[in-house]
Amino acid sequence: MNKDHVTRRVLVLGSLVLLASGCSSLRPLGGPVGRIPGRTAGTRIDPRYRRQEVAYSGNEAPGTIVVDTTQRYLYYVQERGSAIRYGIGIGEEGRTVKGRAKIGRKAEWPSWTPTESMMQRKPQFRQYAGGVSGGLHNPLGAAALYLYRGGKDSMFRLHGTNEPWTIGQAVSSGCVRLTNEDIVDLYNRTPVGTTVLII
Repeated sequence: MNKDHVTRRVLVLGSLVLLASGCSSLRPLGGPVGRIPGRTAGTRIDPRYRRQEVAYSGNEAPGTIVVDTTQRYLYYVQERGSAIRYGIGIGEEGRTVKGRAKIGRKAEWPSWTPTESMMQRKPQFRQYAGGVSGGLHNPLGAAALYLYRGGKDSMFRLHGTNEPWTIGQAVSSGCVRLTNEDIVDLYNRTPVGTTVLII
């Protein structure tokens, strides 16, 4: 998929509302996602959650992703005491993961299939039991970064969302969501093998 095609599809995303949200087993679609900077300007997001470069005084090495679930920020650590800070939505109470993981896989326009436990908690998800293909209608948005622990898929993701107004809230089934524009930016900065610290 070329960058122009990805760009056109992501620009349309801001106007769509999805019927479901959450995480799932995903399949990689391959190739880098094109950059789409600044598109969140027209969406309903609290200004404090907009992407920006900030000072960073933590001990993590450049290239590390730090997810602060309390403050609802994700930091991509850079050189010389700075980081790119992104606003995030997190899992509902009791559905967040903590600790270290690695990016084990990346996918653009990932597919989504609700897990059995998700369908038990939210029976309306049973209509998606056969899976939802990647695209504008998919709750994982434009891209996903798969979190692995001990070489195995943890089933938690950093992913996009077609519901940007949920950034800053605890609404997902456990994954960390960013705006589609922000996950595209992070996807392009982040190679497989990147360390992720969730606090």
